Amino acid sequence: MSSATAETQQRKLGGWIAALCFFIVVFEGYDIVALGATIPVLTDPGVGGFSVSEMNWVNTFSLIGVGVGAATMGRLADRFGRRRPLLIAVLVFSVFTLLFPFLPSAFLMGLFRFIAGLGLGGCMPVALALMQENAPVGRRALANNLPMVGYHLGAVLASLAGKAAGVHWSVLYFLGGGLGLALLALLWFKLPESEVVSSSERTSISDVLKPQYLRTSIGLWIAAFMGLVLVYGLNAWLPKIMGAAGYPVADSLTMLFVLNLGAIAGLFISAYAADSKGIKLVSLIWFAAAAVLLLVLAIPFGSQALLTAVLFVTGVFVFSAQCLMYAFAGHVYPRNLVATGIGLASGIGRFGAIIGPYITGLMVASGTAYPGAFFLYGGAALLAVLVIAQIPKPQRG
Repeated sequence: MSSATAETQQRKLGGWIAALCFFIVVFEGYDIVALGATIPVLTDPGVGGFSVSEMNWVNTFSLIGVGVGAATMGRLADRFGRRRPLLIAVLVFSVFTLLFPFLPSAFLMGLFRFIAGLGLGGCMPVALALMQENAPVGRRALANNLPMVGYHLGAVLASLAGKAAGVHWSVLYFLGGGLGLALLALLWFKLPESEVVSSSERTSISDVLKPQYLRTSIGLWIAAFMGLVLVYGLNAWLPKIMGAAGYPVADSLTMLFVLNLGAIAGLFISAYAADSKGIKLVSLIWFAAAAVLLLVLAIPFGSQALLTAVLFVTGVFVFSAQCLMYAFAGHVYPRNLVATGIGLASGIGRFGAIIGPYITGLMVASGTAYPGAFFLYGGAALLAVLVIAQIPKPQRG
């Protein structure tokens, strides 16, 4: 085989891997928003009849499952290769999503959402590790952030599907699970076998706490936690926060759309910046800018146009700052530890996804969400800056 032919086949393979990983991450955005879209229907006495507290626990168990799945599957992917763990993760998520509408109690719903979350959470670290491994030289951050655009696409698809389904909420889960099985078939035929490390190269989960990685690992975990406090807190409560500030409800919903539009732009901008200027420097700038902008939002705006512009720029920095932590892992850990590193950052960070909305919800209930939530978020971003600053500069490109 000529070198030109081999290069063409490698590019084709890389294209398949990129497309498959993109669609894998789409499901995370879809799944998170799908549950949020169905909770109002499930808590309607005339439809689902569940209490708000019951659905809150279902949502919490789902997020815990995602966190545990991310930490666990990343380790398995470093031990057994990328293909098998990824196929198992997609299968588990798809089957338990399809079964969700048939469950008669909140307890079983929470249990099945936890198991589905194990599969869903396991998908992202393996997909991101695959993308980074197959990225061209000097494009690791772009390879990491590109699939994350899929997260926002999935969120949009779920919101549109939820609006179309109305009281027929089960359609969202049949659609999500059915498409998951279709993706599983594509993965089975198109995802190549990945190299399994030899016994002499095998690592353990404790390796991320070895002296050469200790400061980096703890820093990434804390920064990922703080980043998801911001992402999930804002996505869950921004309309309520801005409504408490006196902005019209319709404008508040538009603000959430603008924030996520900025997030998509930020994924590309931060990736190119990190690949050209260095992952640590850009991570520091992104979290610092997020902190400043979040604190600025605590100031009342008299101009709707100015507020919209500030929200867009805030989205550029807030969401992609969190994603850069996964790219950071690809710069500091060796190949046989990358999926473990990404998985632990994602898994531990998920507790920020639980705590952020919870604390914000308490603030909304007590009437202190505006401007208090922006002080909370700004402080979380500043803490991320401090922990990233103490991480040694990565030596890998």
